[in-house]
Amino acid sequence: MAPRCWRWWQWWSAWPRTRPPPAGSTPGSRQQFSTQEQTTKICVVGSGPAGFYTAQHLLKHHSRAHVDIYEKQLVPFGLVRFGVAPDHPEVKNVINTFTQTARSDRCAFHGNVVVGRDVTVPELREAYHAVVLSYGAEDHRALEIPGEELPGVFSARAFVGWYNGLPENQELAPDLSCHTAVILGQGNVALDVARILLTPPEHLEKTDITEASLRVLRQSRVKMVWIVGRRGPLQVAFTIKELREMIQLPGTRPILDPADFLGLQDRIQGVPRPRRRLTELMLQTATEKPGREEAAGQALASRAWGLRFFRSPQQVLPSPDGRQAAGIRLAVTRLEGAGETARAVPTGDTEDLPCGLVLSSVGYKSRAIDPSVPFDPKLGVIPNVEGRVVDVPGLYCSGWVKRGPAGVIGTTMTDSFLTSQMLLQDLKAGLLPSGPRPGYAAIEALLSSRGVRPISFSDWEKLDAEEVLRGQGIGKPREKLLDPQEMLRLLGR
Repeated sequence: MAPRCWRWWQWWSAWPRTRPPPAGSTPGSRQQFSTQEQTTKICVVGSGPAGFYTAQHLLKHHSRAHVDIYEKQLVPFGLVRFGVAPDHPEVKNVINTFTQTARSDRCAFHGNVVVGRDVTVPELREAYHAVVLSYGAEDHRALEIPGEELPGVFSARAFVGWYNGLPENQELAPDLSCHTAVILGQGNVALDVARILLTPPEHLEKTDITEASLRVLRQSRVKMVWIVGRRGPLQVAFTIKELREMIQLPGTRPILDPADFLGLQDRIQGVPRPRRRLTELMLQTATEKPGREEAAGQALASRAWGLRFFRSPQQVLPSPDGRQAAGIRLAVTRLEGAGETARAVPTGDTEDLPCGLVLSSVGYKSRAIDPSVPFDPKLGVIPNVEGRVVDVPGLYCSGWVKRGPAGVIGTTMTDSFLTSQMLLQDLKAGLLPSGPRPGYAAIEALLSSRGVRPISFSDWEKLDAEEVLRGQGIGKPREKLLDPQEMLRLLGR
């Protein structure tokens, strides 16, 4: 920044300005900061739930904070847009809250900016009083077994991105001409994927699933989906809501082996209530005869799904010509220990399961964002203490990159609020840089010099209106734009 501009920015940053309290704040709900203080400029990297909840908390509890949110995609909202299943529209209502935050005159969204490539973390730290890394888990955990590279093997993360319109996954082209699909992993994402594979396409036509993926699903020949886990019924990671949806899925019948549940009725009495209710529902589904109406529906069902326990993937089996996945070899396991910490160990026996599609849902994984930021590649997180990045004052993290890919949106909200509280405590204690910082003015100059043209929130609202308009023509809430180049053309870029 030129010296003259810098002097102007110092004057403007230091000028005392007052605003009414943000909506929802109550007297005493914020930390007390002097009204004569300069504007505190904070940067948040990532515009998913962790990023927006961090920004929301900062704005609510510090009346002179200004938050810039940087996002590598052209559009905001992260996993709410690209991860939540299209048949769960109620979960996406949180976007309304995030939109209110983004429209605040003390918040700005800058999409189409890849931190670590277009701008470095040290450059952000130089421009802001504090930087919060909230960029989530952008990768998946590899199976690390032979045959994983065969056509017909995909990560569940990529499959979810494909049907949810994530631009980088639009070339996935899954072949759904097989009879049987195997999903490795027993979390909510695994059940989401199984449900999308088996839901009658006409039930998805009124959702925001992409029309391109819907065309493929209409041609699907998948009739059987196995959801496979290394451990047993007491260790599944999905929740009762998702399991109930699977059991009630029209046109399908569940397959659970009663032998997997022997003795569980007595063992679940002492476990926490959510786990007990979940296990009881599985036990009931496996052992009790359905009612007359339910039995009639299952007799007519053309598709089925099942839970396979005590099985660990050992090898993806190729077709005779070696050009396609044709099955998976599973190691039979047994448990050592009990409860949540029980370990699956191989017994030495194996089982081959024929299938034409393998979807790996064994966990999401964060990536290192910048050489200057500490990163634990084994755990896939940034080393931190309550959100404070270890050995890097003024740098924070929230969400999955802070604690690992676990929990739901509500968990992320609580976690992000805690990180924000730590930041505000450090600010009040004088542990963050003093004096004015240029904030986005400095970063904008760097991006411009590098040929990067950020997307504002008002730009996103134009794209949003176009998606809604396209959806109205076919009876959907929106038809997502998939091509970044088309998005830029629509914005006149």
